[in-house]
Amino acid sequence: MVPHLTTALSGPLLELERHILDAMPEAEHWFRAQWQEHSAPFYASVDLRNAGFKLAPVDTNLFPGGFNNLNPDFLPLCVQAAMTAVEKVCPDARRFLVIPENHTRNTFYLQNVAALQYILRQAGLEVRIGSLIPDIAEPTPIDLPSGARLVLEPVVRRGNHLCLADYDPCAILLNNDLSAGVPEVLKGLDQPVIPPLHAGWASRRKTTHFAAYSQVAKEFAELMEFDPWLIDPLFAACGKIDFQERQGEECLSEQVDALLHQIGEKYRQYGIDQPPFVIVKADAGTYGMGIMTVRDASEVRGLNRKQRNKMAVIKEGQQVHEVMIQEGVYTFESIDGAVAEPVVYMVDHYVVGGFYRVHTGRGQDENLNAPGMSFAPLAFESCCTLPDCKASPEAAPNRFYAYGVVARLALIAAARELEQTAP
Repeated sequence: MVPHLTTALSGPLLELERHILDAMPEAEHWFRAQWQEHSAPFYASVDLRNAGFKLAPVDTNLFPGGFNNLNPDFLPLCVQAAMTAVEKVCPDARRFLVIPENHTRNTFYLQNVAALQYILRQAGLEVRIGSLIPDIAEPTPIDLPSGARLVLEPVVRRGNHLCLADYDPCAILLNNDLSAGVPEVLKGLDQPVIPPLHAGWASRRKTTHFAAYSQVAKEFAELMEFDPWLIDPLFAACGKIDFQERQGEECLSEQVDALLHQIGEKYRQYGIDQPPFVIVKADAGTYGMGIMTVRDASEVRGLNRKQRNKMAVIKEGQQVHEVMIQEGVYTFESIDGAVAEPVVYMVDHYVVGGFYRVHTGRGQDENLNAPGMSFAPLAFESCCTLPDCKASPEAAPNRFYAYGVVARLALIAAARELEQTAP
């Protein structure tokens, strides 16, 4: 069931959607050509924002942690896509070892691990969960609210193989984004490690991804003959900042001011009667940490202690010294009065599902990936691959097809990014 969705729409996005729908065969041919040149990440999720006049990705996660939020009716799509992804990485694979985040109390996340294990098992693999937590010295069962039971087992390094006590896997699947760095136990393995270690936040940067995305958006927009800004958030970077010591504030302020000016120019071009804003976020990391909405450059000068503390440290206690300043994209979508944004999930180069991230306590210009969020699952299968080109663009299947197109553009950008940054 698709939840009741209220979307404040205006002309340009409808025009963009109609443009994409009319050129669907050409667009799909372009995507096929891209996947002949580039290897898709094993899996990914993309956070989108629909501003009515603009539809753009604002984050691409290469270690997605919300498989439990997908509509269970469409798990067969995930299984089929997983079969394809596994064949590409390790055609003879029979045994996978999944390495999750170091959570034992976050049952929401662990339900994601259980869902991922189920998908891979349905794809014909034996799958066990190996933990990097030092305190886990023996198989540790965890009962989940869903009724499932997850068993975390301590990993063992034997030469250049990562194993469990009685289990030698063909491949290692990371569902751990390596925010705290790459553990020695994962380095130099003979087994395929997917995604590759350089996809983790220890080395990956959001600015690198969005630079790749800007190029992809430009190429696609030239093919479709529209302004790439309609699908591409502008961004800038500030690489030497210390929030605790109040260093780099001037650099940050200047970048914010310049970007707000650029966005304002585009708003005037399209007659958009909304104040521009930017999102300042850590250039590495996830979980919605180290993020703030800024509407004027003066707001990043003289941050108070609470604001500095919020921005200074992200997941795993990592200090923030590099930030991305990203064009803020409004979300004019809501479910039952709560602000919502779509998240699209992909396995290999296939859209396999998605959900709306919903937050009752946040506004249209704020980050929704925060405590208090909830999820409304959506079935993206027919919506993202079989649009009704004769229907009006605002028809739900067509809106979701456009979501799938933009998400796949971000996936191509991630593929190119990983190629460019490979050691």
